[in-house]
Amino acid sequence: MFNEAQLYSPVTTGTDGDVTVHLSDEHPGVHDQAYRIRRNAIAAMALSYRPGEPLPHVEYTDAEQGVWRIVSAELARKHRTYASAEVLAGAERLDLPTDHIPQLDEVTAKLVPLSGFQYVPAPGLVPLRQFFGSFAHRTFHSTQYIRHHSTPLYTPEPDSIHEIIGHANQLASPRFAAIYAEVGAAVARLETDAALKFLADVFWFSMEFGVVREQGEVRCYGAGLLSSYGEIEEFRGAQLRPLNIHEMGTAVYDITHYQPVLYCAESVAEIEDVVGGFFATMTDDSVARAQAAHRPA
Repeated sequence: MFNEAQLYSPVTTGTDGDVTVHLSDEHPGVHDQAYRIRRNAIAAMALSYRPGEPLPHVEYTDAEQGVWRIVSAELARKHRTYASAEVLAGAERLDLPTDHIPQLDEVTAKLVPLSGFQYVPAPGLVPLRQFFGSFAHRTFHSTQYIRHHSTPLYTPEPDSIHEIIGHANQLASPRFAAIYAEVGAAVARLETDAALKFLADVFWFSMEFGVVREQGEVRCYGAGLLSSYGEIEEFRGAQLRPLNIHEMGTAVYDITHYQPVLYCAESVAEIEDVVGGFFATMTDDSVARAQAAHRPA
């Protein structure tokens, strides 16, 4: 998550102004020229956006809309079994469309009355300080492209399904949205890359891949799990550990594989107290002191 260029498709702008999304050799769409042109055009729309302007609309193709319909239906079924009650309640209030990919202003119109969060476009991965810092203003930077139609149930990178079905359903909960806002406030206090990385890794094991015990069952609230057709079936087989901020902030993990270790809360209240409480009070010094205290003698 911290080594941005190695993990996602970098976006560059040439001297001629042309925008290029650089897909990896393993990306499902790497050999599809039409898909690559499409990705470049959507990224260019995001790069040209300026705050205060109308959000750019993407005219999605029938194939792209078909991917959304397939994945929406499949994930909705899985959420009923695996998603936390807090997420399910938020998703019911948000009521995302299942027949078409919602435009970002459509997501914003549904989300603002619930938690105050608004969506703005991103061409690809946003630098961590900008991405997390925007949460203080209840703003979420979202990609607008959708995964390749040949693999509707898989993507190697965050797409609209992850950003909207994963994060928007989570942000529809005022309790989870408040934790995001504390993340944004924390970023404003942080100066060192070490502390920012620690914040990003705690976020990864909570708001991206967090799980919670409810009525004797382990259910997910993390956006990465909520939007993953494959991993949402497997997360209960991970090694579950209690919330531990130091472990979460220093764990070594591989985002290209299912997570073998997850941190399980006993309630949403514990997530608020432990994770939200950490973000609300963290500073460069507190992170440095915690790391020093756990460093082997």
